[in-house]
This record gives sequence, C-alpha cells and structure tokens, in this order.
Amino acid sequence: MKILILNGPNLNLLGKREPAIYGILTFEQFFESLKKKYADVELHYFQSNVEGEIINKLHEVGFSFDGIILNAGAYTHTSIAIGDAIKGIETPVIEVHISNVYAREEFRHVSYIAPNAKGIIAGFGLQSYELALESFI
Repeated sequence: MKILILNGPNLNLLGKREPAIYGILTFEQFFESLKKKYADVELHYFQSNVEGEIINKLHEVGFSFDGIILNAGAYTHTSIAIGDAIKGIETPVIEVHISNVYAREEFRHVSYIAPNAKGIIAGFGLQSYELALESFI
C-alpha cells in the first residue's frame, strides 16, 4: 500500500509555530514515528508552501497511489484549484487538520477540499494523520 502525506503552507513550521495549537514535534519527527509504526505501508511525504506544487504532486500520484492524506493548511479555505485537482484524480484523499478548524475563526469553517474528499479528520493533533492512515488500512 502506497500512501502520500501532503502538507501545505506553513506546516514546515510545526514544532516552532504556535506550539499551544500545533505541538512541539516537527512533522519530520512525527513522520519518522509513523514509518516505524506502519512499516508495512510505503509512506511518502511532501510539503510545499506553493499552491501549484501541491496541485502538481496530486496529479503526479493521483493515479498510482492507494491514498493521499492532505492537510492543505490555509489553502483548504481558499483554493478552488486544489479542490478541482482532487476531483480530477482517482486516488482517494482524506482532508486532515491538526486543530479543530470549527473552533477557530469563521473563515476556517469553509473547505474547498471537503466536497471532493473521501472524508475529513480534524482536531486530534498530529494523531489526525494516523487516524486517516488507519482508515486507508
């Protein structure tokens, strides 16, 4: 099974950015623990602050991977293009968020990803990614 974890803007700052919301682990540290725990799964990771690079990665793996776990960050609430990219690929996508976006600012309550996603997991910290991974397994 091949799964891609795809992170959007500012998620490269995990471990530094607002630790009260996002925690103290870097995503790379968390990803290493996932790879050890799920050694039977071929896990890949990509992060970009650039919308077009996220779309290119979706196109690249969207016909050959078994699943994509996507935290598009703020692009979740602004990018019709990422939503369209998900609609255009075959690989199922699960939208994840570290924080509970519905307990935050109102603009975060709208997702352009959700209508084309297999499901949404939000508010469980980094465990949101693991819950998404478990759903594919």
